Amino acid sequence: MKAVIVCASVSHGNTRRIAEAMGRVLSAPVVEPERLDPAGLAAYDLVGFGSGIFSGRFHPLLRGFVRSVPEGQCGRAFVFATSGLPELRVRPFSRPLVRELERKGFEVADTFACRGFDTWLPFRLVGGINKARPDGGDLAAAGAFAEGLLRTGGR
Repeated sequence: MKAVIVCASVSHGNTRRIAEAMGRVLSAPVVEPERLDPAGLAAYDLVGFGSGIFSGRFHPLLRGFVRSVPEGQCGRAFVFATSGLPELRVRPFSRPLVRELERKGFEVADTFACRGFDTWLPFRLVGGINKARPDGGDLAAAGAFAEGLLRTGGR
């Protein structure tokens, strides 16, 4: 299976660490959105899309990249994120990105999220939250998530 992980990790490297844990399992390079041609994604069997969560949304670099992907992409995809606060069931932050990828023609196999060090206001006033995250357990969970994608062929 040929895989690539598109990752926008801009604040503390949280998301990059998760992407690299997944990439080791999938034998997939981790690439910043601005360093990859969106039309080239058709060459991959599995594409991961991830970033930190900012005000309840994926990073603008990642969202812009996904918008620029030509429609008709038929590969499998997965979405992942790190965030200071948990994803809410009533308004999951992954839903808009998953829907956009499906509109582009991707089959979204699954999503993954874990906590990450967050210094967004007002958390900055107290030195941030989740200072030790992602931790070893989060990295192991990311690896297990990727192994699950391999076992199911990305489905």
